[in-house]
Amino acid sequence: MKMSKSLILDRYIIKELSGSFFFGVMSFTVIMVAGDLLFDIADLIIEKGVSFWVVARLFSYKLPSVITLTLPMACLLSTLLSFGRLSANSELIALKASGVAFQRIIRPVIISAFFIGAVALMFNETVVPMANRAADNIMRYEVAKERPSLLKERIFLREESEGRLNRVIYINMLKPRLGIMSEILIQEFEKGHLRKITTAEKGIWQNGEWTLEQGEVFDVTSDGKVNILYKFKNQKISLELNPGQVARASRDPEDMGLFELSAHINLLKSQGANLLPLRVMYHLRLAIPWATLVLALVGAALGVRPQRTGPGIGFGLSIIIVFAYYVVMSICRALGQAGGLPPFLAAWLPNIIFLFFGAFLARRVNY
Repeated sequence: MKMSKSLILDRYIIKELSGSFFFGVMSFTVIMVAGDLLFDIADLIIEKGVSFWVVARLFSYKLPSVITLTLPMACLLSTLLSFGRLSANSELIALKASGVAFQRIIRPVIISAFFIGAVALMFNETVVPMANRAADNIMRYEVAKERPSLLKERIFLREESEGRLNRVIYINMLKPRLGIMSEILIQEFEKGHLRKITTAEKGIWQNGEWTLEQGEVFDVTSDGKVNILYKFKNQKISLELNPGQVARASRDPEDMGLFELSAHINLLKSQGANLLPLRVMYHLRLAIPWATLVLALVGAALGVRPQRTGPGIGFGLSIIIVFAYYVVMSICRALGQAGGLPPFLAAWLPNIIFLFFGAFLARRVNY
């Protein structure tokens, strides 16, 4: 019998939360879309004459990334409104009078928010990257009228060690499937100064290494003069990246999933690049979905405060709290990228701060 009453309570609270949650997802999505995406779409239709069908597809591919950002906001709004309504109707008082602790009342909130966070994480790793690539293809090939190509163009590779630039490799065109690159320029540095330049018409991937063909090597003196050292027909180059890795090295990390981003970080590690921004990005990909859990707890605790929380006040309070969360996240991210905080801590500190804040408020509710 006790288990039956417990399940009834959980189902009732989840039912109360669900309506406000979907309202929050739709409301915040409309706000974010209206604030940015709709202006871009209107410009495509009016200024560039893009067909409505192309714009509609572009809009649908852009939505997943917007929706993932609204999930933590919707969790906050739903708990804030639902628990405010339960408090206003004296239902929470009745539950507490019957011996049900607030920590027990919010158990379905925690479980639901955890489930939504897990879904958001999987959504970010599967649907969002594919949708972003599809949107990019529409912009490039249907809006800008570029021709699809197997080529990767204008690739820059940087090699650093101990914060100093050692080498820059510029590849004008790369055919990853054929293992061929053309118009290569290599600049080698010593103590921050350019010392050698190598140019080649072609590069070929054979037997696990790159060979440059038809090139020249130049020496750069301390006063900036460039002198040719020699010409060559074939010359090996120390580049421990296969054609596929070279192509991925030029891809925007924002469009990568967690596994791709991790592989990209390991790839750049051998080049001595500054990895702090990428490591912070990696941990943020893991931390942000779990803001659903943290903000849901904050919203539930705030919802039972003495003041009555109507839909308008609740929506405004949600925006303020979300704004505060993203301000803290931006500060921590900047500190992490600058080396002031470890990347893991820079990503998870906003969740930790708001989790303690929510737990403090939840603890006070019982007194």
